[in-house]
Amino acid sequence: MDTEDHAKMIIKYAGRNLLSGILFGLGIAAFIDETVFHQLLRWHHFYDKSTTDIGLISDGLFHAFSWFATIGGLFMFADLRRRRALWLKRWWGGLLLGAGTFQLYDGLIQHKVMGLHQIRYVDNLWVYDIVWNGIAILMILAGLIILFQTRKRMHKRKESSSSA
Repeated sequence: MDTEDHAKMIIKYAGRNLLSGILFGLGIAAFIDETVFHQLLRWHHFYDKSTTDIGLISDGLFHAFSWFATIGGLFMFADLRRRRALWLKRWWGGLLLGAGTFQLYDGLIQHKVMGLHQIRYVDNLWVYDIVWNGIAILMILAGLIILFQTRKRMHKRKESSSSA
């Protein structure tokens, strides 16, 4: 496959690179949250409005979701590599966007709106909220910057191939 054909292949699969990264990012962020904050530190469960047993069951379901997203993203990643259509920079942008989106959704919707659980049950909860949501926003911004860079490159490739 020559360079021009390879560039066309990467452009053709740009969306799949993005989706693979997003799924992997969602899954890995959920996995880290569940492993570190639910199991190792035992700060909370996915659902804290009932008994500890219900909390553990909800953690198990949450853990299953995270692995389905992670594995789905990795299967797509492997397929992109097999097709020689992997655009690693775009994939990393998707990963950061997916991980940050998960974390911000968790911090705002699950923690504040739905009240399923808090990051940690302490007096100065706002410190944890600021750090948790701040890191999420930084990941989202980093992911968007990378995605805009790859989008510019994609448009340049399309323009150069259409003018040739």
